[in-house]
Amino acid sequence: MRIKKEDTLALIIDFQERLFPFIHENEKLTQNAVRLIQGLKALEIKMLVTQQYTKGLGGTSKEISDAIGKYQHIEKGSFSCCGSDEVCISLKNLGKMNIIVFGIESHVCVLQTVIDLIAMGYQPILIEDCVSSRNPNDKKIAIERMRQEGAIISTYESILFELCVVSGTDTFKAISKIVK
Repeated sequence: MRIKKEDTLALIIDFQERLFPFIHENEKLTQNAVRLIQGLKALEIKMLVTQQYTKGLGGTSKEISDAIGKYQHIEKGSFSCCGSDEVCISLKNLGKMNIIVFGIESHVCVLQTVIDLIAMGYQPILIEDCVSSRNPNDKKIAIERMRQEGAIISTYESILFELCVVSGTDTFKAISKIVK
């Protein structure tokens, strides 16, 4: 199945400042996620941003917030983004079937969201190099589970070029600069 730009949106899950320092390889994760966000913006892909219990875990990390630019996060209490009525209404209203998923933690909020998205009839595309957990084994097992459940597993560079489709355009040139 080819992932087409016109039927795709992104769901950025819980890159929150008080949890982020404890995430495995958080600097690399930040770098990859920022590149993905920049590429999604170049492609004009709509992005939804969630935060879990902001009072306790803080807001979205500065680097991620800066990359996104102006946005309004969706507050959630459930681990799965799909436990939020606001997320579900936004997904329905946007009418996209392919949901690019990235964030933290892989084995909790990301995993439960992906499973619920599949149950709701969406096709999640998990960006493997833009998710992590405190423990690298938790990430590994979560990715295996998401693959078994039916998620498509990709990387930020691969998905950006797949959505771009052709070379030689201004968008292609922008994405090429981002991934270098």
